[in-house]
Amino acid sequence: MNWKKKSLVALGILLFVVALIIIFSPQILKSFGYHPDYDKVSYNFKNKKALIITTSHGVLGETGKPTGVYPSEMTIPYYEFLDAGLEVDIVSIKGGEIPIEPIGLRFPMKSHQDKRYLKDDVAKEKIKHSLKIDDINFLNYDIIFMAGGWGASYDLGTSEMLGNKITEAHADGILLGSVCHGVLGFLMAKDTTGRPLVEGKKMTGVTDKQVKELDISITPMHPETELGKHGAIYQSNTGFRDFFATLTVIDGNIVTGQNQNSSGETAQKLLKMLKDKNE
Repeated sequence: MNWKKKSLVALGILLFVVALIIIFSPQILKSFGYHPDYDKVSYNFKNKKALIITTSHGVLGETGKPTGVYPSEMTIPYYEFLDAGLEVDIVSIKGGEIPIEPIGLRFPMKSHQDKRYLKDDVAKEKIKHSLKIDDINFLNYDIIFMAGGWGASYDLGTSEMLGNKITEAHADGILLGSVCHGVLGFLMAKDTTGRPLVEGKKMTGVTDKQVKELDISITPMHPETELGKHGAIYQSNTGFRDFFATLTVIDGNIVTGQNQNSSGETAQKLLKMLKDKNE
């Protein structure tokens, strides 16, 4: 075999290997820990409601790059609650169209529920015309869940309205959850004594290590740092890259998930708590 034929064979093998890597990249990411499998229990609730809260911020600092809610942190809980028989509303800080982090909807980053969302006209309508949190009575819901994403670092932790409504919901014993940057939505809430709600609470959210590894330190609030400032007992897991780590923490009626990989487990734990609460 002359060198030209050898080169063509080598190129063909290389292209074949590259094609296999591309085709199986979602499975490769999953094997590392991205959107892992989690214990899933089926429920059939009647006359129960869940509220998912997202950011309204769609630009990453001064870079001009689009951002928003990380899709799987919204879609996975949405369908977990919906499939369990709950009526699910999606709202945002300012109302209107919810910005979605574009990277999360691209191959190979899309979760199974992101794919479902992209074919779901009802869900897409909720995202396009979300209600403003000011206009929502949080006490009408059984579960309140705050999704994360880089956009949440700009508005969830500074919204007095959100803080006041989470304060009321907590006092009423409503189940509260968050994932990743969504935990920032607890920062301005108070407990029944008027102290910061997160103070002394075991909680998690995206790690400072993950923020650094993804080189998105431009955002104004980082959950690990902010929870520490406000007296929370921060917990997390780590890995060779924290993007592939996961953890879910329960403290009272609050369930928090570390990052996008924790979305399903966090939602499932809230559903289990709702079942136990109503037995």
